[in-house]
Amino acid sequence: MNDPRPASSFGSTDPAAGYAASPEAIAEVQRAFHRIKSEVHKVIVGQDEVLEQALVALFCGGHALIEGVPGLAKTLLVSTLAKTLSLGFSRIQFTPDLMPSDMTGTEVIEEDKATGSRELRFVKGPIFSNVILADEINRTPPKTQAALLEAMQERQVTVGGVMHRLPKPFFVLATQNPIEQEGTYPLPEAQLDRFMFNIRVKYPSEAEELDIVRQTTSIRTIEPDRVLNGEDCLRIQDLVRQIPVADHVIRYALRLVRATRVREPGELPKIVRDYLAWGAGPRASQFLVLAAKAKAMLDGATHVMPEHVRMVALPVMRHRIITNFNAEADSVTSDSVVQALLDQIPLDRADASMERQMNSVMR
Repeated sequence: MNDPRPASSFGSTDPAAGYAASPEAIAEVQRAFHRIKSEVHKVIVGQDEVLEQALVALFCGGHALIEGVPGLAKTLLVSTLAKTLSLGFSRIQFTPDLMPSDMTGTEVIEEDKATGSRELRFVKGPIFSNVILADEINRTPPKTQAALLEAMQERQVTVGGVMHRLPKPFFVLATQNPIEQEGTYPLPEAQLDRFMFNIRVKYPSEAEELDIVRQTTSIRTIEPDRVLNGEDCLRIQDLVRQIPVADHVIRYALRLVRATRVREPGELPKIVRDYLAWGAGPRASQFLVLAAKAKAMLDGATHVMPEHVRMVALPVMRHRIITNFNAEADSVTSDSVVQALLDQIPLDRADASMERQMNSVMR
């Protein structure tokens, strides 16, 4: 595979240096983002929204849950993305008999033929990679799910009392099939909450499906070029957290999240009172602001605006609110509730002086 750029051409060569949150650095990331999209689209037709949301989650240091029917190129999208980022890729097929050690690794007895002595040696499992595709995570028992989620949260696994650090960056994309639910182990709400995004993969349009059939039934084979590497991804993660966000934008994100808490006192939107059994917790507020920072960066903005919060609200909140029986009876989904909140809760508009102040922050 050809690498079109030297490894040191993207930002600082010192992994600890990070980026200065300058317009130049943001523009550089934006150019890289467009190159990544271009390379991925050599292999994948469409799915722009899915690709962007996956990159936002990765650049925030989070993880994502992908839901879509079979045959929508979820695995191919993730593996192609890993190639463009020069990252290691592992696909773990979750099955009812998958054990935690099958994923994390195990200790084996190794004999020294010269001395005859024996000792335990740790053999790493497939989770020791940068990008992990956890395929059909809801088909494996809770103890294996818990092992993966522990690795996601702690960025390490412990085997035989010894801690083993996972490589950086570490990004998990777990898939679920929304159709077949027989014989599955649905993730508890507390574990769903650990996923930054819940990404929905839709059917392609007719024109896109025509391109898919044309490309996949020919002998043409295309390999994407590398755009970034692991150190670049880590520096971008640092840059995301340096993007400034004003208090009025944070308050807007808080109002969106707090409006879902049906059990809290205070006036709530009617759709929340009628159709929600449980609302989103503080992690939703954190991820809304963090994802909005990454979205602003990919858009080339030097600071976060309320519109960026709105753009990431659905993937951040849809799996963090629980609808009740009335919602099921009336065919009201969590997406419907989040969209209604976005329509009903007004944007906070900064006054002219605040806008000038935010625009001057990155100069």
